[in-house]
Amino acid sequence: MGKENRRKYDADFKRNAVLLSIQSEKSVREIAENLGIKKDLIYQWRTKLMQKGELAFPGNGVQALTPDQQRVKDLEKQLKDVEMERDILKKAMAIFSRTQ
Repeated sequence: MGKENRRKYDADFKRNAVLLSIQSEKSVREIAENLGIKKDLIYQWRTKLMQKGELAFPGNGVQALTPDQQRVKDLEKQLKDVEMERDILKKAMAIFSRTQ
């Protein structure tokens, strides 16, 4: 048995499907049928949108971060880079001090 091909939906499609399910007088089942998706997806998307708001549906498996979380991530990367540069300089100093 082969792996089932999963369809991917962009964030706008998901948000619009959720809004349609909330604002429309049609049932979620009818909306899902019209969109060609399973009704369970709409319920999952609705839950994610309610929990995460604007940070829901970042796409491509990338976790959406708040501005503070992004800043911490950037600072951690910068610290790692600076530590690596420091270690390289330490090794270079050790090499040059031996040759004298």
